[in-house]
Amino acid sequence: MGMSVTISAATEQDAEQIFKLQYLCFQSEAALYGNYRIDPLVQTLDELRGEVVTDCVFVARLGDEVVGSVRGRVIDDGSASIGRLCVHPRLQGHGIGARLLRAAESALAGERGATSFRLHTGHRSESNLSLYRRGGYQTVGMAQGADGVEMIVLEKPAGAYAATA
Repeated sequence: MGMSVTISAATEQDAEQIFKLQYLCFQSEAALYGNYRIDPLVQTLDELRGEVVTDCVFVARLGDEVVGSVRGRVIDDGSASIGRLCVHPRLQGHGIGARLLRAAESALAGERGATSFRLHTGHRSESNLSLYRRGGYQTVGMAQGADGVEMIVLEKPAGAYAATA
């Protein structure tokens, strides 16, 4: 691909584009589960704006267009929850998701002191699961999402980042 996709921290100005991208990306996820009330599809733009301000949110850009996004926050026990990783359908399979994940991990461990990372994905979401496993995550359990979807919970220690920070 001759085009260069850049990864950077999201700003409030990106909220609307992230919102539209999230809606587009999670349609296929909703179809997998026959559930169109999954959290990413019912989140409001205002809620998302709030997350961009308080959480650790990164975007992938192709020119002026936001083509990928991820967000994370450190929870009480020092572990960081990472979620809403999405890449535009026409740009999937080029490593953008992995780059977004690494950017979030690095910032969460470096600036926000996370000691481990946790994420969860639907049990049928094979492409997500393989991306996370390649990134060093291991399954630690199952959880029921608020939306009723059976989720696989994965974790990895932040050690690699803490050492180099």
